Amino acid sequence: MSFRATFLGANYHTLTHLVPAAFEAAALSLFRYQAVRCPPYRDFLASLGRDPAAVQRLVDIPFLPIEFFKTHEVRTDPSQWQPQEVFRSSGTTLQQRSRHLVRDPALYRANAAAIFEAAYGPLTDWIFLALLPSYLEQGESSLVAMVADFAQRSGQSQPAFFLRDHAGLLRALADAKQQPGRRVMLFGVTYALLDLAAEVGPAPELQNLTVLETGGMKGRRREMIREELHQELQAAFGPAPLHSEYGMTELLSQAYSPGEGLFYCPPQLRVLLRDPADPFSVAEDRADGAINVIDLANVDSCAFIETKDLARRHPSGAFEVLGRLDNSDIRGCSQLV
Repeated sequence: MSFRATFLGANYHTLTHLVPAAFEAAALSLFRYQAVRCPPYRDFLASLGRDPAAVQRLVDIPFLPIEFFKTHEVRTDPSQWQPQEVFRSSGTTLQQRSRHLVRDPALYRANAAAIFEAAYGPLTDWIFLALLPSYLEQGESSLVAMVADFAQRSGQSQPAFFLRDHAGLLRALADAKQQPGRRVMLFGVTYALLDLAAEVGPAPELQNLTVLETGGMKGRRREMIREELHQELQAAFGPAPLHSEYGMTELLSQAYSPGEGLFYCPPQLRVLLRDPADPFSVAEDRADGAINVIDLANVDSCAFIETKDLARRHPSGAFEVLGRLDNSDIRGCSQLV
């Protein structure tokens, strides 16, 4: 059996039920595989003069700068497969979009569904609606693919996506709330949620639902600190905590926040913090710094990514995203600056 098949296990059980004590061993085995079989990562390690055999701890793993997804085909075992789907990051016409070449779209969808259900319960308990205009317009969005899959798995009859049709969205929200035994979740890019709140105000259709904002102003509005944003949105959506997602094109896994901007990682995802001035100074117990992320679902690309996000670690193990490093692009699915 191949390394990939053994690593993923039957029905992705290895990833979605990974216990914390097994994470380091799994990550190190995947590192040694990708250090040889992922050409951009292999060349990056060679340029650093790093011997993969000498890496014995998570904090010693060199993380691939996230910009490589803009400039290279980040694939492991590229001769063995062709992409069945391509996810692209959001961006302006002047920005080069990152590409995540996906070998197995079913892996992405099954992994995302397992993460969501561990945090929020069965998909069939929910009705999903989404206000993601920029993602829909630019296309090839992993977020759109995820929400569409959630809606299909939930068995809902309502359409999930509303480009800028606020009236249609309000009608769908009202109808969804009439479905017995179902909760309603509204995914929304930040600026679109603010536009909806400004247009309709505290309408009854916006009350008593779970709002999950995915970050991103896309240059449409000024950046806001989390407290200011949530205060403005809660004036329209009610006092319930606003939920958030931390995800990005370059990852196949997501972390969710049930409120207060604190994100919790699923078993297959881990965030490490590094010194923003030294990319190789990583510590598992560091209180704040720039995010390095390990996503074991990235078995076919690269699981070890150096992002440009800044974060603070909390005693509970949750992390809070503080913003972006200077001169880095504002990312669509990153949390707020």
